Amino acid sequence: MRVIVDNTKCDGYGTCLDMCPSVFRSDDWGYAAVVGDGSVPEPDQTLVRRVISLCAENAIREI
Repeated sequence: MRVIVDNTKCDGYGTCLDMCPSVFRSDDWGYAAVVGDGSVPEPDQTLVRRVISLCAENAIREI
């Protein structure tokens, strides 16, 4: 599983960063970005799917 963040949609609420810092980080402007290439380790996949469903701006998606 891999995820991406659409920077044009992200409003920087930080929910994803708080919930799963092993996959999401903050960019230089305070918006969400993925760590590395966005690959999600097996143990984090359920949590990341929950993060995707909670993103207020639908800025995160699985690819």
